[in-house]
Amino acid sequence: MARDTRWQALLELLAERGRLDVEEAAAELAVSAATIRRDLDGLAEQRMLVRTRGGAVAHGVSYELPLRYKTARHASEKQRIAAAVAELVAPGEAVGLTGGTTTTEVARALAVRPDLAAGSPALTVVTNALNIAGELAVRPQFKIVVTGGVARPQSFELVGPLADGVLGAVTLDVAVLGVGAFDPVHGAAAHDESEAAVNRLLCERAERVVVAADSSKLQRRAFARICGPEPVDTLVTDTAVAPETVRRFEEAGVRVLAV
Repeated sequence: MARDTRWQALLELLAERGRLDVEEAAAELAVSAATIRRDLDGLAEQRMLVRTRGGAVAHGVSYELPLRYKTARHASEKQRIAAAVAELVAPGEAVGLTGGTTTTEVARALAVRPDLAAGSPALTVVTNALNIAGELAVRPQFKIVVTGGVARPQSFELVGPLADGVLGAVTLDVAVLGVGAFDPVHGAAAHDESEAAVNRLLCERAERVVVAADSSKLQRRAFARICGPEPVDTLVTDTAVAPETVRRFEEAGVRVLAV
């Protein structure tokens, strides 16, 4: 197993458990304990975790993987979800995109839609995600509006009062949310309170709200609440979603598309 693959696997385990033991991690990844110790030392040098005697712990309660380490997780599911979300957007609409790996795939799916290849503009995209803005800015058929704010290195998202100022002055047809968790009772949530605040404002400015989330994020809770289930019109997820989960979301008034 390559080092980058091991590092990603270790960070995913840490995100799930909050604590890692060297011997247990070595057994799960089928490598030596010495290799795991070197990996944990390397991740600690990058401030990705805190080393402890015999293992490592996460950096605090609301730990999240930086975006660059999330890109390979549930990749095929996210691409299918993104394609389905892109089809919910009509030419000429104003679309709000939050940051995240799934919404990044939504941006890419919109970029290759043939009916959005021309227009003035074919689509207006409002986003607080620097990586999404960077990918779409080279496409002249899209009008890209980037919020101000302070960049979070974990997600490339701009947050804070400057972002609030821009979003308070626009109106959106649809907001597409990438979330840390989505529950039919507690609603949508993020790992960071500043991201949640910007995402909440995007919801408030939109005529309709779409949550794009793979099934691993459903019926879960995260630290910072974005909104309840009531503002969400549609949840687009993958086919691994349990029928009972679909039923609970539909009872909460959320249409579910499993792709």
